Amino acid sequence: MTTTILELPPSLPESINPELGGHKFCPGCGHGMVLKTLGWAIDDLGIREKSVFGCDIGCSLLAWNLMNIDSVQNHHGRTTPVIYGVTRANPEAIGIAYMGDGGGLAIGAQHLVNAAVRGEKMLIVLVNNTNYGMTGGQMSPTTLPGQKTETTPYGRDCSVTGKPAKGAEMVAAIADPDKSYVARATVSNLRKLRSTFKKALKNVDEGGFSFVEVLSLCPLNWRTNAADTWARLTTMEEFFEVKEFISREGLEG
Repeated sequence: MTTTILELPPSLPESINPELGGHKFCPGCGHGMVLKTLGWAIDDLGIREKSVFGCDIGCSLLAWNLMNIDSVQNHHGRTTPVIYGVTRANPEAIGIAYMGDGGGLAIGAQHLVNAAVRGEKMLIVLVNNTNYGMTGGQMSPTTLPGQKTETTPYGRDCSVTGKPAKGAEMVAAIADPDKSYVARATVSNLRKLRSTFKKALKNVDEGGFSFVEVLSLCPLNWRTNAADTWARLTTMEEFFEVKEFISREGLEG
């Protein structure tokens, strides 16, 4: 008897680099899911040729050659101004700035605030996994109350550190509601995340500013197994409200 082995190639968006052979993120990391979903949304809208992708320092830098679109890797916290520099120089471009909670809410916070206030023509994707993953799991702006990290071994004490930053709420409070799209999504629902990205990208294509915070996973630094990782994500979804904060009429997901 002859056995035939059927080999099926992975299903990848055109906007993902087909020659890479897989992403460089840790096992269980949510970045790969976020980026693949972003790639599908770009494909859905047919905007790959005019999109420009920028990634920050931190775990997000491992996406430097993952996207099959024009890409640039930037200094820590400076992805936002680099990308809106691109869209100011080329107004037809769709700028995408990809970063973690540190790149957006710590060292890059001033750029996020000013981009939102000015309504820059760009999408900022902020991946929130409640820690600084690249450097070993230290406390970040979004670390949950009581969460243990390398720099909060007894749990985050909000009386000392202040409360966790809520990026989507902050941006929604300062962005122009007539030209902005602001949402928080989660890797627990990739279909909804795809729809969210499509709305955000369409808003940018029409000249607006978009911000999408994505609740993600970091089992390596959380030190969690599969079940505990999912439970942690559920806790994050209870603390960080998953919803659209600003959405203009006419955006279809």
